[in-house]
Amino acid sequence: MNVPLTHAAEGLERRAFTVRDVIRMVETGVLGSDERFELIGGEIVPMSPKGILHERLKGWLNEKLVRGLPDDLQTIPETTFYLSDHTFIEPDFVVYPRKSGVENLSPQTCLLAIEIAALPLSYDLGRKAQLYAEFAIAELWVIDVEAMTVTRHLEPTGDGYRKVETLDKTALLKPAQFTGFEISLSEYA
Repeated sequence: MNVPLTHAAEGLERRAFTVRDVIRMVETGVLGSDERFELIGGEIVPMSPKGILHERLKGWLNEKLVRGLPDDLQTIPETTFYLSDHTFIEPDFVVYPRKSGVENLSPQTCLLAIEIAALPLSYDLGRKAQLYAEFAIAELWVIDVEAMTVTRHLEPTGDGYRKVETLDKTALLKPAQFTGFEISLSEYA
């Protein structure tokens, strides 16, 4: 495998992997198929284990999305979302048109991405939100499982989202990209 070099912020060289490289590493056992990581700009980024608060909220939200989305839309939890040859992430949920199917999930077909985050929030609200914006994901919700707030990101640009607002659990959330679905974290028990 001939892997190009990149330079990290501190100036040290790093090898940049492609999605294809990572798939091959999993196939050959270099990386375990049960390991949790994302590939961001060619760098393998390990993901933290999920806590019970995360899993409980994810289960509740999954039920609300599956039962509440309009028939022409679909959601899938924790899918590998390929953004480029050097980047894939695993959002907690994506919402996309049913007719396009998950096999055609792309920044253009993703209507809403949802991340459920626990402390520290800096990665999900920082680098990861920036990544979603760079790839023009129209709308991102980052749900803080501890505070039960939602940071809603709209209007992506190459420099981030133009509109970012943090809403408390009583706010009624309505996606900007489609109608027929709304949710409030105050419903979560």
